[in-house]
Parts: sequence; structure tokens; C-alpha cells
Amino acid sequence: MRIIIIQGMKYMCLAVPGKLLSISGDDPLLKKGRVSFGGVIKEVSLAYVPEAQVGDYVLVHVGFALSRVEPEDALQTLADLQQMMKLG
Repeated sequence: MRIIIIQGMKYMCLAVPGKLLSISGDDPLLKKGRVSFGGVIKEVSLAYVPEAQVGDYVLVHVGFALSRVEPEDALQTLADLQQMMKLG
């Protein structure tokens, strides 16, 4: 999570973990992956994480996988987000 301050206002950027299901493309800058976010599948860019492998959990923000994350951390974050949705 990143906090951005613009003209005194705070904005939060949220990155969500997902499980990498498949990878397509050979060029590291154009590599794409199908990522599952608790069952919702989206295609994301893997340009920032060329080392990612199928089965890894990646942290995704605006369509870009930014880093790999430990499975335990990813699953806990997904559980926390689901709990927040129930409260909302």
C-alpha cells in the first residue's frame, strides 16, 4: 500500500495479491500472465517481475505485477480484504 499526498490530501494506492495461473510471451517487457484474485481472472503485465513463475503469488496494481509475495502473506491479505467487504 502506498500513501500519496497531493495538495495536502492523502490518497491510498492499493495493490492486490493474486495467484499466477499462466504466462504468455517471450519478450520480458511484453510478458503477460493470467492471475486469479480469489476466482476472478485478469491478464496482467509481468514486465516488472520477469522472474515470476506459474504458481507464484504476485502483487498487482493497475494491471502490473509489481513484486512476488509469499503465499502466506497473499492468502492473509485476500482474507483480510474479504472481511473488509463484509463490514462495508
